[in-house]
Amino acid sequence: MQKQTLFLSSLLAFCFIASAAFAQLQSPEEFLGYELGDRWTPHHRVLSYVSHVAEHSDLATIQQYGTTNEHRELVYLIITSRDNHENLEEIRMNNLRLAGLEDGEPTENKKAIVWLSYNVHGNETSSSEAAMMTLFELVNPSNSESKQWLESTVVVMDPMINPDGRDRYVNWYKSVVGTTVNPDPAAREHREPWPGGRSNHYYFDMNRDWAWQTQKETRHRIKVYHQWMPHVHVDFHEMGYNSPYYFAPAAKPYHSVITEWQTEFQTMIGLNHTRYFDEEGWLYYTREVFDLFYPSYGDTWPTYNGAIGMTYEKAGGGSAGLAVLTETGDTLTLKDRLTHHHVSGMSTVEATANNADRVVSEFEQYFDDAVNNPAGAWRSFVVKRDSDPDKLYHLLKFLDSQNIRYGTAGSSDNTRGYDYSTGQTGSVSISEDDIVVSVRQAQGQLARVYFEPNPELSDSLTYDITAWEAHYRFGVEGFALESDMTPEMGITPEDVRTPVNSGPERPYAWLVRWDSMDDARFLAEITEKGVKSRFATRDFEINGEQYDRGTLIIPRGNNTHLGDRFDDIIRESAANHERSLTGSATGFVESGSDFGSNTVSFIQKPSVAVISGEGTSSLNVGEIWHYFDQQLGYPVTLINTDDFARTDLSSFNKLIVPSGFYGGVLSDSAMEQVSTWVRGGGTLITVGRANSYFTGRNGFQLERKAQDAEEPKVDEMLEPYGDRARRSAANSTPGSIFNVKLDTTHPLAFGYDEDYFTLKLSSDSYNYLSSGWNVGTIRDDAWRSGFAGAGARPMIENSLSFGVQNYGSGRVVYMIDNPLFRGFWENGKLLFANSIFLVGN
Repeated sequence: MQKQTLFLSSLLAFCFIASAAFAQLQSPEEFLGYELGDRWTPHHRVLSYVSHVAEHSDLATIQQYGTTNEHRELVYLIITSRDNHENLEEIRMNNLRLAGLEDGEPTENKKAIVWLSYNVHGNETSSSEAAMMTLFELVNPSNSESKQWLESTVVVMDPMINPDGRDRYVNWYKSVVGTTVNPDPAAREHREPWPGGRSNHYYFDMNRDWAWQTQKETRHRIKVYHQWMPHVHVDFHEMGYNSPYYFAPAAKPYHSVITEWQTEFQTMIGLNHTRYFDEEGWLYYTREVFDLFYPSYGDTWPTYNGAIGMTYEKAGGGSAGLAVLTETGDTLTLKDRLTHHHVSGMSTVEATANNADRVVSEFEQYFDDAVNNPAGAWRSFVVKRDSDPDKLYHLLKFLDSQNIRYGTAGSSDNTRGYDYSTGQTGSVSISEDDIVVSVRQAQGQLARVYFEPNPELSDSLTYDITAWEAHYRFGVEGFALESDMTPEMGITPEDVRTPVNSGPERPYAWLVRWDSMDDARFLAEITEKGVKSRFATRDFEINGEQYDRGTLIIPRGNNTHLGDRFDDIIRESAANHERSLTGSATGFVESGSDFGSNTVSFIQKPSVAVISGEGTSSLNVGEIWHYFDQQLGYPVTLINTDDFARTDLSSFNKLIVPSGFYGGVLSDSAMEQVSTWVRGGGTLITVGRANSYFTGRNGFQLERKAQDAEEPKVDEMLEPYGDRARRSAANSTPGSIFNVKLDTTHPLAFGYDEDYFTLKLSSDSYNYLSSGWNVGTIRDDAWRSGFAGAGARPMIENSLSFGVQNYGSGRVVYMIDNPLFRGFWENGKLLFANSIFLVGN
C-alpha cells in the first residue's frame, strides 16, 4: 500500500511538472517541432501557434475577424504591454477621436499603433513564417527591449491575409519536392503551375483590392482596420529571387496628398533598417520601382488613411521554393527570407516606439489639416441626384465603406466647375438634391484621391494604373469645384432609390427597366428559377409611361409552366434586388412594338463556358468567375485549356475567351472547332489580349490598328540608353480613362447613355469593324484622366473598344477593353451582362 501511495504521488508530481512545462510559452521551434525555414508551416499550424502565444502570454490577444472563401480562419493579434491591454478600448477610441472619426475629446492615454500585414500574396510565403518569429520575440520574456517598445506601442498583427492562396502554393510544393531540396531553378519545384498561389480563391490579387474591397477577405479586414486606424502599416512581400531586399522610402511618384511627415518617417524607418542590414552585410535598396500613387495597395491605401504605409519586398516568390540558386551563385533559402522580414518587422516597431509621441501627434495633424487646411485645388465634388439611382446607391455604399461623409447641396446654385462628362471647366448648375462630398472632413484626403478629375502625376514611370475617378467608375454625372460647399448631412444610400410596384396583381406581363447591374442580377435570378423573359429592342410607351430599349418584358403566356408560382417568383426576386415592378394588363402599346412583336426578343437561357488554365490570364479568369459566382449570381462552367479540344461545345450557347496568350494552347483544330460552333449559332466573347489571337483568322474580322510609320528623328536615334524606359512610356498607357461613344441602339449597349468611360490598360488598338457593329468607339479628343503617352493617344483615338460581328448564325463580341478589370469598374459590368443575356437573341 505504501509503495502504491508513493507511486501515485510520484505520478501526480510528474504530471504537475509536465503540465506546467506544457503551459509555458514556447518558441515557434519548440511548438512546431522544427526550425523555421526548414519547411513551410501550413495555415492551420500557423493558426495553432499564434493561438498558443495568445493563450500563454499576457502581452498578446487573438481575435478571428472572418473566414476565406475556402473557410479558413482569418485572425489578428494585439500585442502590447499588460497596462495597455487593460486600457485597450480607451486607447483605441482615443485614436479614432484623434482622427475625427469618433466624437469626444481623447484622454492622455495615446499610444502609437503599428499594423503588420503578412502574406497578402499566397506564394510569397516567407512573411507568415517571419510573423511567428516576430510575434515570439515581441512577447519573449527574456527580450527586455521589445517589452520597452510595447509600453508606448500597440502592434496589430495579421499573420496571413491570404491563407487560400498560400496553402494552394504550399500543398503544391510539398507534392513535387523530394527528400532533398533541389536549388536548380530548372527543377519542377521552381515552376509553379497555373494559376499559382499568388491570388486568392477567385484568382484576385488582393494587394490591388485594399480600396475597392471586392473580395470578402478584404472587406473583413477593412472593418477591423477602421476600428484601429493604425499610424504605421507594413505590407510584407517577395519579389524575383535575384533581387535583394527593398524597404522604404518608396519610389516616386508620390500622390500629392502625401505629407512631408509621411515622407520623412518612411526615411527614418528605412534608416533604422539599414543599421541591421549593414551590420549583417545584407544587400538592400530603396526609392525604386514601388511608388505611392495607385490607391488600392497595402502601402498607399493606409497612407491615404493617415498612416505611414510601406511595402517591404524580399527576394523569393513562387519560384524560390525552400532554396534556389541565384545568379550570383549563392543559395537563397526560406530561412534567409523569413529572417530578413523578421528583422525589418522588429525594426519598424522599434523606430515607431522610439518616436511614438511624434507619430501620434503627426497622425492627429494629418486629419486636422484635412478639415482645416485641405491640400489641392479641388474643394468639393458634386454627384447629380438625377444620375441612375442604382449607380448612385452603389457609389454611396462605397463612400460609407471608406468612412467618407456626404450630404445634399441643400440649395440650388450656378457656379464654375469641372464637368466630368465633357471634360471641360465652365459654368455648372447644382440642384438642392445633388449630393456633395467636401474635402473638409476627416477622410477628406481620401475623398480627394477618389474624386479628383486627373490626379497630379510627377513622373510617367509608374507601377500601376493612373486613373480610377469615381464618377467614371460608377457611371454618374457631376462636377468638381474649387469652391467650398458644406453638405447637409442625413442622406443614406437607401434614400436614393425607392422601388415601386404598380399594376394588377396578375398582369398580362411584368415590366422591369434595364439600367444597371441590379437589373441583371434580377434577370439572372428569375432565369435560374425557370422564368422565360423577353426584352424590347425599341423604345415603347404603355399607359402613358415611356420605356427604353432593353426593358424586360416577362409575359404570363410564356410562363404557364410555373403556374401560380410565376408571380411569387417575380415579386420575391424584385424584392431581393430592390427592383421596381410594373404589371401591365395588356400587351398592346401606345407606341413602339406590342409585346408579341418579333422585335421583342426572347431571351434564350444562357449556358456559359469560360476557357481557363494554362495560356489564360488567371487574373482575368478570376474576374469573370467572380463576376458570375459572386456578383451576377449565375452559373458558369470553366473549361481547362488542356481539355478544350475534347469538349463538346454543343451544350453551351456562350463561350468566353479571357485575356491571355493562346499561341501555344489553342491549336488550329481548336480554332476551327470554335469557328464551327459560332457559325452554328453560338456567341463568342473575347476579352483583352485574347482579341489579338483572333485577329484575321478563320473569318474573324478584327484587325489591329497600324501605327503610322515615321522616319526616326535624329534626336530620337541619339537618345541616351538611360532614357529608354521613359521613351517606351511615351507609347503606352498603364491605365487611363477615355470617353467611348456607344451605339445605344445595339443590345450590347442597352441600359447606357451615349457616353461611356472606359479604362484603357494598354495602347493596343484595333480598327473599326468594316462589316459588323462598332458598338463602342473611341473618337478624337477622348482622353479624360490618367497617363497616356504622346504616342499612345493617337493609337487609342479612332479605335474600337466594343464590337459585334455576325458570324454565320452566331455572333462574336469583341471586348477590347476589359470591363471587369479587378472587379471595381462598376459601370462596365452591365456591358458584360448584355453580352450574356441580350446579344445573340
